[in-house]
Amino acid sequence: MASSPNFWQRFLHKNAPSREEVLRSPWLKPFGERIRHSELWRFTRRSVPRGVFAGLLIGIFLMVPGIQIVGAALLCVPLRGNIPIAAAMTFLSNPLTTPFFLYAAIEVGSWIGFHTNLATFLALRGESISVWMQWLLSDAAPALVSGLFLIGLGVAFAGYIVSLVGWRWWVGRKWQQRYARP
Repeated sequence: MASSPNFWQRFLHKNAPSREEVLRSPWLKPFGERIRHSELWRFTRRSVPRGVFAGLLIGIFLMVPGIQIVGAALLCVPLRGNIPIAAAMTFLSNPLTTPFFLYAAIEVGSWIGFHTNLATFLALRGESISVWMQWLLSDAAPALVSGLFLIGLGVAFAGYIVSLVGWRWWVGRKWQQRYARP
């Protein structure tokens, strides 16, 4: 007896683009047939954790909404990760979580030896592009970049492990349900 799809399944089926719609995107034309490989679009025990890893790493490290999804998809190609999962994982960094990630990244960057402080970064709010570019060329920017990379790497590894365990639990539960049926 098939169960009725829950709210999220109906929502995703109705609102998420299909694989064919995504592959028709002009942004993906330069990547040719490599991005069309079916392994990148199937939900398997190996591809899902790899997609989680790619999405979390790029989502936290890049912090630019449009580029995050493209970067995660491109990282999925050599990792053979699931592209839809990677794209979804990039949304961990959103306008609500970004300030926390930036603050933590500056602290981590300072902790590993780069010279910066939070006040310098906060003073950049509302400044012109030229002031931002000067800051990027200063010694404070490497603290932010290295901090974002380390935090992204840590969260990505944690997400990889959690998704491996979660996948195993979910499959085990499905097998138990299958054996429990008369």
